[in-house]
Amino acid sequence: MDNLWRDEEAKAFEHSDLAMRVYTSRLLGRSDDLVLHGGGNTSVKSPRANIFGEEEDILFVKGSGWDLKTIEEPGFSPARLAVLKRLAGLPTMTDTEMTRELKASMTDPSAPSPSVEAILHALIPFKYVDHTHTDAVVAISNSPDGETRLEEIYGGSVLILPYIMPGFVLAKQVFDKTRGLDWNSLEGIVLLHHGLFTFHDSAKDSYDKMIELVTRAEDYLRSINAFDHLEEADYQPQPEDYLRLAQSRRAASQHFGAPMLTTWKLDKSSVGFSSINSIDSIATRGPVTPDHTLQTKRIAAILDDSPVDGINQFATEYLDYFKRNNNGELKCLDPAPRYAVWKGRGMLVFGANIKRAGVISDIVDHTAKAVQWGEAMGGWKTLTEAEIFELEYWELEQAKLKLAAASAEFDGKVIVVTGAASGIGKACVETFASKGAAVIALDINPDIATLFDKPGIEGIVCDITSDESIQSAVEQGVTAFGGIDVLVSNAGSFPPSTNIEDMAGDLLEKTMQLNFLGHVAMIRTCTPFLKLGFDPSVILMSSKNVPAPGPGAGAYSAAKSALTQVGRVAAMELGGYGIRVNMLHPNAVFDTGIWTEEVLRKRAESYGLSIEEYKTNNILKVEITSHDVAALVLTLCAQSFSKTTGAQVPIDGGNDRVI
Repeated sequence: MDNLWRDEEAKAFEHSDLAMRVYTSRLLGRSDDLVLHGGGNTSVKSPRANIFGEEEDILFVKGSGWDLKTIEEPGFSPARLAVLKRLAGLPTMTDTEMTRELKASMTDPSAPSPSVEAILHALIPFKYVDHTHTDAVVAISNSPDGETRLEEIYGGSVLILPYIMPGFVLAKQVFDKTRGLDWNSLEGIVLLHHGLFTFHDSAKDSYDKMIELVTRAEDYLRSINAFDHLEEADYQPQPEDYLRLAQSRRAASQHFGAPMLTTWKLDKSSVGFSSINSIDSIATRGPVTPDHTLQTKRIAAILDDSPVDGINQFATEYLDYFKRNNNGELKCLDPAPRYAVWKGRGMLVFGANIKRAGVISDIVDHTAKAVQWGEAMGGWKTLTEAEIFELEYWELEQAKLKLAAASAEFDGKVIVVTGAASGIGKACVETFASKGAAVIALDINPDIATLFDKPGIEGIVCDITSDESIQSAVEQGVTAFGGIDVLVSNAGSFPPSTNIEDMAGDLLEKTMQLNFLGHVAMIRTCTPFLKLGFDPSVILMSSKNVPAPGPGAGAYSAAKSALTQVGRVAAMELGGYGIRVNMLHPNAVFDTGIWTEEVLRKRAESYGLSIEEYKTNNILKVEITSHDVAALVLTLCAQSFSKTTGAQVPIDGGNDRVI
């Protein structure tokens, strides 16, 4: 494992113990093989003067909700060290009581809650303590003779302790096992099936020791050729796979109780893992570490040619698992899987939102790797079902559920937007994304692939005048998010003003192709997925020229009128599937590509108006922007319009000709 310490970088953090703690915590966080998404924790013991001017030893320990990769000084909870040590001496304490006492020990009540392992950090008599969930060490412990292997790797320099739940009982275990221990004889502590601790009075030395011990474990895996067991394979999706994927998303979402995003992992490693002959067995033995269960549930769903059956079977078996282990006082969590192995076809990740799906995807990658290492050591072997259930339904986790933040309005929803690289389309992408949606952003402009540097927006080059391009783009988008709930068919262009007697056939043909036929093709391609969507909706970007055409705009007006008529028919045809189809008629939206400063100036001059007067030349005397249109698009897709279809809605500030 690479040691990321750099002397030049470290100099910027030398001004305090806590600053140095920030630096080495971030070093640990940079390696996914050590910690993932909030996993692991670090601490530093440092004196501080209290309100009375008296110096107290304070334990600054990673606070709840912070990630080591990006942690700042405010991310460490300051707790009185003497209090934490006294707590360790108590004979018993519930974790709820422990949480209360940890909060009470803090010198700053506004700081984040301390890690549940704060007492354990307090017991280790060194200034700096590092704790990771290192893949290599935990994978070795998840083998039939894992403890023996770890003893072979580390000798007596590392204290190896059996797994026990995090919290007070873990602190008590370490308290009892280390009485009279010569701490200077230890390089670290391994908690089987959980992780590795290192410690030192120097931040650098504690970090270096972590890297050294993990490297020894990785070297051991290489020595037994465990890395050679990492399977890789390819799979070329078939046309019917995409609809099966959407069906899987729908089934999982129904068990979850809300829309979920579903990512189809088709990389070589995921496909290789899904192609292992014994995958039914090894993917259903348990997680790398019980903490992962809080993100991924205990095991994967196993899918074959009928993936919905596999989703439903997982849900049934999860309810049975809960009944077997429930003490009669617990409330069952949703029975939807968080990831699935689709035999020979890769893996699926199910997440309530973009962030959650990303977390699960990363954990799944590391799980697949660790499981194959475990198989190389005689068979993947995790904790018992009852032990994993105990953590999944831990009282502290149950309490968190009651405090969980409300979901964003469009969490779990998938939106397709065409013409997404500029103007109204771009504004629609940004607006939906701000409300939690995943967005498939399509545009013929190649810049679309890199335009949105944000997770949850898939920019895809697409020419809506080509059926093949549309099909490819939709399939790519469905692979990323699992289905389609909303289609915002927006792409189009306004051709040069031409009277009918001067209109060339190719101008009319091109205009109809882009402003009418391309939209019909988008509806046609997306409809099978919309039928499997949640509160599915189609928004067609029409024009003021439909109710109030102008001279010289015959081709454009005809195309948009044809589109509106098709939208009305689609509303009738698709309503039986719960799909709503509504049309918007924007007018004079000046922050789009066709309205250059020169065009604006000339148009304003032709009306004898200034540019600002021209922009607000409507009944309400307001300017209409792309984001105004996008806000209305979002509103039409929301619950307030859930019983409206076939509507034509103007957004023009009030146009006397339309009215």
